[in-house]
Amino acid sequence: MSWSHGYVADVPYTASYHAYQAPSQLGLACLLNRVHAPLPARRDDLTYVEVGCGRGRTALCLAASNPGWRVIGIDLLPAHVAEAREIATEAGIGNVEFIEADLASFDASLLPEIDVASAHGFWSWVADPVRDGLVRILAARLRAGGLLHLSYNALPAWQEAIGLQRLLIEAGDRIGGRSDHRAAGALELVQALRSAGAAHLNTPYVSGLIDRARGLAPGYVSHEYMNRSWRPCFHADVLDALAPARLDHVGSAVLLENFPELVLTDAQRAICDRIDEPRLRELTRDICMQRALRDDVYVRGARRMSREAQEQALAELTVCLTRLPDEIVYALKTASGTATLTPEFFRPVVQALGEGPRRVGDLLSIAAAAGQGQGGVGRAIDLVGMLVGSGQAMVVTRPEASVDSAGSAAGRLNRAIAGRITADEPGPSGETGQCGLASTRLGAGLACAPDALVAAVQAAGPPGDAAPPVDARLPTWRHAGIPGIPPEADEVLQMRSIL
Repeated sequence: MSWSHGYVADVPYTASYHAYQAPSQLGLACLLNRVHAPLPARRDDLTYVEVGCGRGRTALCLAASNPGWRVIGIDLLPAHVAEAREIATEAGIGNVEFIEADLASFDASLLPEIDVASAHGFWSWVADPVRDGLVRILAARLRAGGLLHLSYNALPAWQEAIGLQRLLIEAGDRIGGRSDHRAAGALELVQALRSAGAAHLNTPYVSGLIDRARGLAPGYVSHEYMNRSWRPCFHADVLDALAPARLDHVGSAVLLENFPELVLTDAQRAICDRIDEPRLRELTRDICMQRALRDDVYVRGARRMSREAQEQALAELTVCLTRLPDEIVYALKTASGTATLTPEFFRPVVQALGEGPRRVGDLLSIAAAAGQGQGGVGRAIDLVGMLVGSGQAMVVTRPEASVDSAGSAAGRLNRAIAGRITADEPGPSGETGQCGLASTRLGAGLACAPDALVAAVQAAGPPGDAAPPVDARLPTWRHAGIPGIPPEADEVLQMRSIL
């Protein structure tokens, strides 16, 4: 087997920011499941390690948004590490380092004690010796009470598509050439077979995967499907593999998945609620759900909290909207149907948030004053879980922090990424994934499309610029004809109120 253990190494992965990897999101997942967590707001010396960091966008964004943290990204591909280091130098991000390493032989003692670790898009795509290397790192360096985020392709949802992946990789082998070219050619065969009525390519799930792959960059498709050791996993098997690291499963980084009433029907939930054993309960949920990717949160030594402590912790959080108040969606599509954010409760909350970030406890008081608050932790869970879980709000890690200047670490990184987007790099290395606008107030990235990031950077102006009021600046960027900038001014106005 090659030096990459069969992992695609001849083309780079897409450049993307992944919001589920932020410690604030992982800590909130713990709170929603009544588990103590090292919330970033409580300390500013956190050590964060991303295993399989790719081209470094998430690690860079978290480092720039949290200057007191130590952030480490580890990746096998030299091109990924070189690019991430280059951007860190260009933006002057001094609290991040990138390590080129093969986890199969990596010495875990080279790392400091870890508070939060994340491995996104890693477990299902790498060979067993590499997985074992991750477990060794966690066993040796993740501190007691530390968090792990681990995503992987999950069974049984992926069982329908195993044939699709095998067809892509076998056809690609016979096509030859670079991995992205093999993926594009193999996908043509897949599409032809589907059109010819191939039984295992015409199920709704598999057909949806094929349609999605057609709209993605071939480089992404190759990394997703063309790895030799790729295999989806049952949750219980992942638990067994992680056993040497003494980790307890807590819940999902996809916050809405922590609400059974949103992902299961009433009949399914009645059956699952009768099961006390956690492994079997998770399997029954996966049997009921079409969950192709699990974003699991683990704690090394989970400590349960009372409902009263949970209520207090949720009430102390500060949140802000990520969209304008009149754009809030009150009916959310879920696996079990539609979840309604009760307008009588949420509208006064949204109206208050439209004026700026607020403590959850204060928002509950506002709702109560409007005659709709019912008190209790259930309302706090609903408020935080539904608004943040639906992507319409975010936790604000540092409510008292001033707005980032264009010359701050966050501002410098945003400009560096915007420069790469506007350079329109050709081929598989272009900025094709979701971006994250770094913000020290958020302590994380504000997820957005590449053109929205460019627009926000343009609106912010150069470092040291005595910017006129935002309203006066809007024509400068809105009508300048810069490629990719959206015409909607309000989106960037809302970003500036957060950043």
